[in-house]
Amino acid sequence: MPLFAPRFYTYIIALIFVTSLVVMSLNLVVGFGGMFQFHHGVFYGVGAYATALVLTRTSLPTWSGFIVGPIVAALIGLIIGGFCVRLTRLYFAMLQISLGSLLWAIVFRWYSFTGGDDGIHGIRMPSFLQSLNSSYYFILIILTLCLILMYRILKSPFGNTLQAIRDNPQRCEAVGINVRRYQLLGIVIATFFAGVAGMLFVVLERSVFADLLFWVLSLEIFIMCLLGGWFTFFGPVLGTAIIVSLRTFVGKYTEYWTLILGVILILVIFFLPEGVMGYFQELIKPQGKETLQRGKTIDASSGVDL
Repeated sequence: MPLFAPRFYTYIIALIFVTSLVVMSLNLVVGFGGMFQFHHGVFYGVGAYATALVLTRTSLPTWSGFIVGPIVAALIGLIIGGFCVRLTRLYFAMLQISLGSLLWAIVFRWYSFTGGDDGIHGIRMPSFLQSLNSSYYFILIILTLCLILMYRILKSPFGNTLQAIRDNPQRCEAVGINVRRYQLLGIVIATFFAGVAGMLFVVLERSVFADLLFWVLSLEIFIMCLLGGWFTFFGPVLGTAIIVSLRTFVGKYTEYWTLILGVILILVIFFLPEGVMGYFQELIKPQGKETLQRGKTIDASSGVDL
């Protein structure tokens, strides 16, 4: 992309890469884990702030900041998840939104440490990340590695168990699976990847601000996941590309671009309940098989669960 596209479009594609990573991390727990994690953006912001604070307030090497961000996000995910997995469905979501909003309030008001609503700006990057092109390639490499790792996790016995818990937690518990432990581990993994996305945001923007932890961003991330297809692997990437493009190009002509977003979301809910990617997967599914809403495949001729 940087070889032939203008600088602006290179930046937009890099922003889509960063945002798609946090949306896919949300899909790990919502689409494949069945957990109501509606304030996932807070871990994105925690990863970004942890990276920024290490780079601006300590003399540690740059690589340490890149590592600390995801680890801190995973630790916060472990703490919040430890409380939330004790509850189910709506109560899970309400408690997580409350705890996430508490973190946002701390970041928003702690001027001496986080910069408050001013945020942190002018974050220095190492020499090999000074240009936009080098940042673009760095983000692309990290994104590719994370996608490969996510795919391997979902195809592992742990990933299969997590999806089984999503479909029928009572049956899984009856056969001896520790449901809460698997759910908590899934949250920690997802928040780690959200922290990686937050670190990449710092690399791209050279700044952080408190709105990264606000619930509005979490809602936008959830919409991207829903629009692309939350029971598919690459659906969140497509949803991210659509929303970021709308916000960028439609927002140039009107400040009410969210009205267009709302109309699109309503149409998707009514006509594409499984998202854009889920719709295309339904079109190309093999003959003789029926794909259910949550990715469960049944042989239509014999009724055998595959």
